[in-house]
Amino acid sequence: MTRHAMILAALLPFITVAARAAENDPSGYPVVHWKDAARYLGKVAVVQGRIVAARNIGKICFLNFDDPASRTFTAIVKERNYKRFSTPPEVLYKDKWVRIRGMISEYRGKLQVEVLDPDQVTVLEKEEPIPPERHVDRPPFDGTVTVGTFNLLNLFDDHDDPYHADEGTPAKPEKQRKAAAAAIRKLNADVLALQEVENRGVLEEFVRTLLPDMGYEHVVCFESNDRRGIDCAVLSRIPVGPVSSYRHLRFSDGSGAVTRFRRDLIEVRIEPNGYEAFTVFAVHLKSRAGGGKSLALRKAEARQIRVILDGKLRKNPAARFVLCGDMNDTWESDPLKILRGEGVAELTGFVDQLPKGTVTYKGRNGDVIDYLLCSPEMARRYEPKSYRVDSGSLDVCGSDHNPVIIRFLLAPASTSAGGRAG
Repeated sequence: MTRHAMILAALLPFITVAARAAENDPSGYPVVHWKDAARYLGKVAVVQGRIVAARNIGKICFLNFDDPASRTFTAIVKERNYKRFSTPPEVLYKDKWVRIRGMISEYRGKLQVEVLDPDQVTVLEKEEPIPPERHVDRPPFDGTVTVGTFNLLNLFDDHDDPYHADEGTPAKPEKQRKAAAAAIRKLNADVLALQEVENRGVLEEFVRTLLPDMGYEHVVCFESNDRRGIDCAVLSRIPVGPVSSYRHLRFSDGSGAVTRFRRDLIEVRIEPNGYEAFTVFAVHLKSRAGGGKSLALRKAEARQIRVILDGKLRKNPAARFVLCGDMNDTWESDPLKILRGEGVAELTGFVDQLPKGTVTYKGRNGDVIDYLLCSPEMARRYEPKSYRVDSGSLDVCGSDHNPVIIRFLLAPASTSAGGRAG
């Protein structure tokens, strides 16, 4: 027996036990037979098959799922990653049934997946059934659209981001993650603005593993100015058009100094097929910690948002948009009065329709500080009595905030005022 074979024989029981496949891959990515990998070109998937041939030519190790001559589908390991494998991959995986997670790519007409790390590979004891693909069966879009906002309370993972001061924020407990996912499932929003998301990867993993059947194909998330790294984001089932971040915008803080949004304001155009488009703005204003100084900063942020929104309305008085987010202040506060505006450009909030005692933030004495503010034209599409807050404890919602929801009835694009201009 060769040295490599002896090492493999010693390691194989541990590899098999540690990497035993579950019925559904825990990563949440689809599991596919290697013959069907072409359907996932350019996407991440878990490819299952048997490595029938393995060859190391020095700079690259080829792990073939088919006859080496045809090389229909191949996993490759590049020389720079050999050091990550305790046993050479051509020895470790030859003649084994495996599942390999990675981006499906194409090279010279042949499909492949690159293995950067052995953690991408699950060694199976035998061929496993391919789990059925998840299908999201939803009725055809009829113009009724639901928009929501939800502060997720520190949707962080346990990986240190060296570029942000996230060390003091622990990973969101699994119980809270599942509770937040259940709250989102109950909302059943077509478009959902989110706050306190660590980064796009964390959000995509959250959706992929806990909300795979909700249809959130479109994930918008930008890095914000926040020192901890909390970002604003938008999930959408409906096709997304152009998106913008105002992170780098500079404006007056009201005292002569220049400031920026403490987090961000993101702008996302939503483009339903066959129906009028509209825009969602997602924001997370400065927290109330800091008293008067924080209030001044929220007022400065609110003034700048009004400048942006008033510019949209001057250009197109029929502009359709919803300002969504955690405003960190109450309805009659100065920042909210600035955001709402007045006259023909006043935004509508529908908070008067909430039952007495409703709160969106459960800290302190409980306040309504999360809002969905509608432009005049968008307010005309409001479905009566649809504005609501889904109340629940931290265990129920997975957050110290309650989600807010609203519904609109959009007109067909060909007959709406302003067409698809939004």
